[in-house]
Amino acid sequence: MIGATILNARGGIKMQLRKEKRIFARMGFTDMRKHINGLAALVQDHKPEGPFDGSYFVFCGTSRRLIKILYWDETGFCLWTKRLERDTFPWPRNGSEFTELTRVRIRALLHGIDVWKEHKTQAYRYVS
Repeated sequence: MIGATILNARGGIKMQLRKEKRIFARMGFTDMRKHINGLAALVQDHKPEGPFDGSYFVFCGTSRRLIKILYWDETGFCLWTKRLERDTFPWPRNGSEFTELTRVRIRALLHGIDVWKEHKTQAYRYVS
C-alpha cells in the first residue's frame, strides 16, 4: 500500500492513508452515536456518488475527544476511531459541510496540531 502511515507514540502503525485517495473532514460536530450507516448517509448527502470512491471521511464529536474516519475499501466499509483520554482535537465548531484535507494536515490534526488556524499565504508586489 502506497501512502502515508500514521504512527502511534511507540512507532507502531495506526492507520495507512493511501496516497491516491482524497480526505474530507466534516466541519462542525457530528453525533458520534452514528456508526457506519449513519456516517455513510452524511457522506451521501454531501456527494451524490456517495462514499464508494475510497476517499476518507473524517468526523469529530462535540467533546472533541473522538474522531472517526470512514472509508470504502472495495469489499466493505471501514471505520477507524481514535479517542483521546486527556486532550481534545482542535476542530471547527461551526458548519456541516465537508472540506478537503491533505495527508500532511490530517496527520498533524491527529497529533493535536490546529490545522484550521494555519497562516494564510501572503502575496505582495512591493516591499514598501
